[in-house]
Amino acid sequence: MVTHMATVALTSSGPENARRYREVMEQLGTEIRLLIPEDAGTRPTDVLMEGVGGLLLPGGPDVDPVLYGEPPDPSAGLETCRPLDDLELRLLHYALDRDMPVLAICRGMQLLNVALGGKLIQDLPGHRVVEQDGEWVSTVHLTYLSPGSKAAAIIGMAGFFRLNSRHHQGLREAQRSLRLMTTAYGVDDGLVEGLESPEHRWVIGLQCHPERQDEVPKLFANLFTAFGERADAFAQECLA
Repeated sequence: MVTHMATVALTSSGPENARRYREVMEQLGTEIRLLIPEDAGTRPTDVLMEGVGGLLLPGGPDVDPVLYGEPPDPSAGLETCRPLDDLELRLLHYALDRDMPVLAICRGMQLLNVALGGKLIQDLPGHRVVEQDGEWVSTVHLTYLSPGSKAAAIIGMAGFFRLNSRHHQGLREAQRSLRLMTTAYGVDDGLVEGLESPEHRWVIGLQCHPERQDEVPKLFANLFTAFGERADAFAQECLA
């Protein structure tokens, strides 16, 4: 196993929401700096990101529609956390300005789209967790990952995958930022399931939850390995 010395910034609404992401990265030898609004909200961005080699934006609450110029839909059942939005947006712009590696998952991918001028669909049926036998479980969707995308190269395979789904917001091509390219989409509904930035060396967004490693193909673990390696390389560049 390759051991990384890099520090990755992981944002979250709280420690429990960050747990799975933290465990996956720390198992790879990557040090995690957890940044939550209560602790980090008033501290300067350059202080929060000092010595950091990559930014991991995880799943979490809904992005405030005001940030993409729309009033909240009262029927959408939104659960927002504006302090988290504000923290993540300034950290993301800091990372993008420096071409720092970014891995954006679920809400993270949605925030990436909004940060670069895109919009979101405030409520989508059939994509959130469902209750089965007293437990909340992920729904599953058939997703097509494009050959030639960075994600496919990292995973080692393109084509069709059955992936987990735990969201009720998302986007189609009409909502996509013109600065991002679609790398994966839902076969049944055309929802965007993957985004990448052609302006940056390593900015990858996925709508699924690869940190829930028993719910996605094993090859998807390569995403976290590659992200840790790129974060390490970025940190070494900054020291050179």
